[in-house]
Amino acid sequence: MQLNGSEIVIRCLEEQHVDTVFGYPGGAILNIYDALYKHSDEIRHILTSHEQGAAHAADGYARATGKVGVCFATSGPGATNLVTGIATAYMDSIPMVAITANVTTDLLGKDSFQEIDIAGVTMPITKHNYIVKDVNKLADTIRSAFRIARSGRPGPVLVDITKDVTANMAEYHFDPDQVVFQKENRPPDEAELQTALEMIEKSEQPCVMVGGGAVISNASEELARFVEKLDAPVCDTLMGKGAFDGEKENYTGMIGMHGTKASNLAVTKCDLLVVIGARFSDRVTGDVKRFAPNAKILQIDIDPAEIDKNVKTTASVIGDVKDVLSILNRRLPDQHHPQWMETVKELKAKYPLTYRRDILTGPGVIEKIYEITGGDAIITTEVGQNQMWAAQFFKYSQPRTFTTSGGLGTMGYGLGASIGAKIGRPDKLVFNIAGDGCFRMNMNEIATAVRSNVPVIQVVLNNHVLGMVRQWQTLFYGGRYSATVLQDAVDFVKLAEAMGADGCRITKPEEVEPAIRAAIASGRPTVIDCIIDSDDKVFPMVSPGGAIEEAFTQEDLDRKEHQ
Repeated sequence: MQLNGSEIVIRCLEEQHVDTVFGYPGGAILNIYDALYKHSDEIRHILTSHEQGAAHAADGYARATGKVGVCFATSGPGATNLVTGIATAYMDSIPMVAITANVTTDLLGKDSFQEIDIAGVTMPITKHNYIVKDVNKLADTIRSAFRIARSGRPGPVLVDITKDVTANMAEYHFDPDQVVFQKENRPPDEAELQTALEMIEKSEQPCVMVGGGAVISNASEELARFVEKLDAPVCDTLMGKGAFDGEKENYTGMIGMHGTKASNLAVTKCDLLVVIGARFSDRVTGDVKRFAPNAKILQIDIDPAEIDKNVKTTASVIGDVKDVLSILNRRLPDQHHPQWMETVKELKAKYPLTYRRDILTGPGVIEKIYEITGGDAIITTEVGQNQMWAAQFFKYSQPRTFTTSGGLGTMGYGLGASIGAKIGRPDKLVFNIAGDGCFRMNMNEIATAVRSNVPVIQVVLNNHVLGMVRQWQTLFYGGRYSATVLQDAVDFVKLAEAMGADGCRITKPEEVEPAIRAAIASGRPTVIDCIIDSDDKVFPMVSPGGAIEEAFTQEDLDRKEHQ
């Protein structure tokens, strides 16, 4: 049948079972929005307050559901406003398709009004991108974009379409072969598998480190079985949260700069580190030369480019995590390491995470959310202290329940992501944990939540400073608080109410539970402004460039000062 380009875009989205699009209209993309209007019963459009919010919402939707997130933006500044969200998705391997419109083909390259080479701008931060200047190639391009976004190691793909293409006519044929996406993973190499099995069976003190690849691969069941057979402690990276049940006895917590001492020491002491779907971020390894110094390292990853990129491995298995673990589980005899497991148990008991309970603190708020929800909630975060506390003090027992900007560290990410996550998983309670500095960056998305009736609960850990930066200034810059103090007259409760949401302020530990329960019961977007101390810090911490075994706490600092 003959359809215009805009109608072809929408039909292709329907082919891919897209049910929600996040975006913001403008002149160049008006034709697509006109077609979307005619299909509003099939595809819901969420009008965000800013294009960056649209990209973050699409990202949050993808993380919570495992589907491809989709966002729209117009040419010029509309497209460039997506860049931070696209980069966030790229760094964390999140499947997203960003569809932008550009000026007409005859105006390209002439510095036309709101023209930008968005394909050129986003080339380093997309898995692939396209500019479509021929309507006859439009359908196949969109289909390819979705296939690339979700295959292998996922990532964002951008499709830029000139305005004349959105109006031009072409023949469209529904292609059933493009609808059902078959996972096409290369089978792991037999020699690599055999080497992995031999390393595991020779190990006496193994440790498992889990990254985001285990979440992306939907490998939680296989991972649980593998850990059971291996009889080993498990730590995770920030991106790996929820892949392994955080309530299990052999879970030691997060690893790295703000990881638990138990995890950092277990990795330092182990003789085999099995790394599953993780990329050895600098925040995980600390000083690479002193990372897991006694261990052989076995890395399992779908992306060959990650092998030996940051840390030299002893051996590796290239393949989808779920597939590799399934094979290893069938072949691996049950292992037993009672003495090692007892050592790790003692480390957990000796070095628990602690915080002050006599005053209102970030950890106290997050533990109360965990207690009230029983862990059955999706937690999104901003970046900084709020992010680390949410990673440390909420026990994630299921994958796709912790959504955060891990690689890029994007302040302003969480609120948009929480809206996307709640739309993708309406059955789940969704909390966004923010510091006041992060919340200011995209707090206008509260209006989006209200307008679209998305009942997210925004928790602001309000210390009136840029908390993590101030923490570094305290510890490493002699307390020179350059540009990190936010003492001003901004009232987040009034701001919430002005945008149509509920708002409340709490200052004491006993006020936390009533505020959370009221927010849940209301079924409305709610902002809870939690006033905490400006000098609260995230511990443990590893000094920049230090070894992870050198993680310290406030007690360690106090002890050192009095020596």
